[in-house]
Amino acid sequence: MTSDDATTAPTPSTSFTDFTDFTDIDGFLRIPRLASVATSREGRVVAAIQEADGPGAKLLSSLWELDPAGEKSARRLTRSEKGESGPRFTPEGSLLFSSSRPDPEGGSVEDRSAIWRLPAAGEAELVAAAPGGLSLLGVAEDGTLLAATEVLPGGTLEDDAERRTARKDAKQTTIWHTGMPIRLWDHELGDAERHLVLVTPDGELTDLTPGVGTVPLHAASADLSPDGTTVATSWTRRVRGGETRTDVVLLDTATGARTTFLEADDEAQHGSPSFSPDGTHLALVRSTLSTPSDTSYSRLEIHPLDGGAPVVAELGDLTLGEAEWVDSSTLLVGGDLHSSGAILLLDATTGETRTLVDGGVFSSLAVGPEGAVLALRNDVGTPARPVRISADGALTELPAPGTVGALPGTLEWVETEVDGVPVGGWLCLPASASSAEPAPVMLWIHGGPHGSYNAWSWRWCPWLAVERGYAVLMPDPAMSTGYGDAGLNRGWPRRPDVVFRECETLLDQELERPELDATRTALLGASFGGFMTNWIAGRSDRFDAIVTHAGLWALPQQHRTTDAAASKMRVHRHEDEDPDWYRAFSPHHEVDAITTPMLVTHGNRDYRVPVSEALRLWWDLVSSWQGEPEDMPHRFLQLTSENHWVLTPSNALAWNQAVLAFCDQHVLGAEPVPDVLPW
Repeated sequence: MTSDDATTAPTPSTSFTDFTDFTDIDGFLRIPRLASVATSREGRVVAAIQEADGPGAKLLSSLWELDPAGEKSARRLTRSEKGESGPRFTPEGSLLFSSSRPDPEGGSVEDRSAIWRLPAAGEAELVAAAPGGLSLLGVAEDGTLLAATEVLPGGTLEDDAERRTARKDAKQTTIWHTGMPIRLWDHELGDAERHLVLVTPDGELTDLTPGVGTVPLHAASADLSPDGTTVATSWTRRVRGGETRTDVVLLDTATGARTTFLEADDEAQHGSPSFSPDGTHLALVRSTLSTPSDTSYSRLEIHPLDGGAPVVAELGDLTLGEAEWVDSSTLLVGGDLHSSGAILLLDATTGETRTLVDGGVFSSLAVGPEGAVLALRNDVGTPARPVRISADGALTELPAPGTVGALPGTLEWVETEVDGVPVGGWLCLPASASSAEPAPVMLWIHGGPHGSYNAWSWRWCPWLAVERGYAVLMPDPAMSTGYGDAGLNRGWPRRPDVVFRECETLLDQELERPELDATRTALLGASFGGFMTNWIAGRSDRFDAIVTHAGLWALPQQHRTTDAAASKMRVHRHEDEDPDWYRAFSPHHEVDAITTPMLVTHGNRDYRVPVSEALRLWWDLVSSWQGEPEDMPHRFLQLTSENHWVLTPSNALAWNQAVLAFCDQHVLGAEPVPDVLPW
């Protein structure tokens, strides 16, 4: 047996202990991270767990067996240098996973993810591979698989390998665009076609969508019916004005025939289809299109495949995250709720729901035997942990690597009222804070704007700042998730004045506490939060330092260059159509009023907020500085290999150290950050 293969009797890990030293940022970023869990019908539980490699250049995932009873230690199953992810059990109990590990028999494709099978006893074996990689989407009762792959535009599965070799040898990197979209988050669109393929249990591939083109399936979600005869998938098409609409279509796996099940219009589109266990219904998400007066709202609907009116889930204030069938009449629904989260049980015949469990954010929902639910649970003070949830909502944590011990402070929910609306947030208070030694304060504003400070973060982790002596206030203001439609739409369309008023009101209330120092404060935010920090910088000098990551600066520019240009322009329109909104809310108009030292951080591969926003902000800051160049307080941390997020552990290390050092300098009066970073 080679080191790249799974072992049949892995030994329990003894190398992981509770992490408690939040001064050790590198050690923090090396804590194992639970990525997903899967369970078999017999009750086996397997988790994908990520860890940083030696130099911190990337995160590698491996598979671990967990004890569903919550008593025994986790056991590592896989150890290849390429890593393994996406565990999923077949009906007969074999474990499927994705990996670009080499096949000893030469059947895999170098550096391309393939589908592998690990039987209950024995070694992992390659199921199927393709030149464009394979990602698993669904499993039928007979073991047939639904997967997605990519081929070069105009190509086929049969000629894709040859065409890729020719393109590589020619050093050709051109993309021929015929419309929008052309980018998504951090990768180009148009250089490949995404196809859906059927994979037989012995690995034979059938292309279900030959000649599909580059647009219809570029971001598709799809599922395979239990009997393997039908695929339900989202299907995107171009419409006028540079926009797209997404339908749900059905594919006959025997003939490839395509029929439209639900057609999008100018009010709503559809996605995330999932077959009921008996194959008679589809659960899917209906999302309205945002307008200048209303944001987008998502509805979970249950549609009978033979026709008839859908059942709409009654989710209350919960913002939909994910849904999983329990049986043919019941679904699990997870999502954000009141700056935390919950799992609801949905009656698919009536749309009524009841709470199974709350008090945490739950993901990777999986249905186990005897009504048990497996999931990952986390909150602001706890990273994702695998839990078994019984029918009465009781939680049992399953032993696994990646536990965090004592925090360097306390977590407290705080709340105020703005115009009769409750506005709350989490306050992370260092243990050292007292009236004799009040703590400096950071105000963090979350991204989205549809988001929530309700979960653990591996980069925006408040406890690294708390260990350094800062109190961190993380509000959930207007447009936050988990507060129903009214919460999502309050402050729309993306009104920074509304958001800042709510955040500042809560901040001012908390600064009355004697253990907080109102004279030493910093403001931080990313994405929409970065837009907020940029906007506030030109309108307030109350903060000693401002950190803006991936922030919007010049809205007439950003709204046209983002990968989400269609929705941005639909909502905010051309600046000549709404000049008052752009003049009031585009931060670049107030650059001359900025006096607070700013740290700008941005990834070059960010297509949601293109790096041109940071480049223009940096030019505006530097060129408008009236003093000597060596006295300019602003700094720019450019992350040339990162996207909207900072995903590489080594870059996240440098980012955290730079942010904390910059705040230390300008809030605490520490030594200036060196011109050449020492990290």
